[in-house]
Amino acid sequence: MLPGTVPYASQQKGHAPMTDSRMTSRRNLLKASATTVAAAAAVGKGGAALGAPPPAPDLGSYAPKAFSADEWRFLLAACDRLIPDDDSGPGALAANVPIFIDRQISGDFGNARDWYMQGPFPENVSPLMGYQAPLTPAEVYHLGIAATDAWCRDRHNAPFADLAPEQKDAVLTGLSKGDIALSGVDARHFFEFLLQNTKEGFFADPIHGGNKHMIGWAMIGFPGARASFLEWVDIHNQKYPLGPVALTGERR
Repeated sequence: MLPGTVPYASQQKGHAPMTDSRMTSRRNLLKASATTVAAAAAVGKGGAALGAPPPAPDLGSYAPKAFSADEWRFLLAACDRLIPDDDSGPGALAANVPIFIDRQISGDFGNARDWYMQGPFPENVSPLMGYQAPLTPAEVYHLGIAATDAWCRDRHNAPFADLAPEQKDAVLTGLSKGDIALSGVDARHFFEFLLQNTKEGFFADPIHGGNKHMIGWAMIGFPGARASFLEWVDIHNQKYPLGPVALTGERR
């Protein structure tokens, strides 16, 4: 289970259900106890609150670890087109998705530290066979960005980040379909990583760098890391009224 997913409550086999009165009195007792303990633990010397969630990083001043300045411009532009700001809500840049991707590419995922990376690497196999290429995700990104920018300069006399929105969309569509041939890297592999990581950065717990202030969760009504849903187990077709909670304790 990924960090930030929601547990569900179920009745254990062999245990009789509580009556309404017993459950109500027990819930009230737990609420009172939890409030007292939380209040004592949250206030330190002088009444200062302890354990406040760390502030979300600022995308404008963030210094990427895995990408050069030109690569970073590409990533910002690509994420902005994959999940743009629109009538449904803020997009990838507002959610700090590029920061999430930078952290992933500079870490274990980007370096494929726990992947089997020995050949052979057959082509046209079932997706059930997993990733089939000798390049790590970081290498795919570096080669893919450089090759895409080179293709854009050849066709449009400008790097990807400087293209018009409709031109960027056409390039991304070409990469997704394999219609654009890139030097040194498979265009579809590159686009698949870029799209998948963009979606992950929009919906993963904010502790991983993206989903700033739980923008993605709020958009779809996902409650995040709330610990108890017992009172909602038997309620159907009603919108959950409480906002999401991150693993750090941040609430929206």
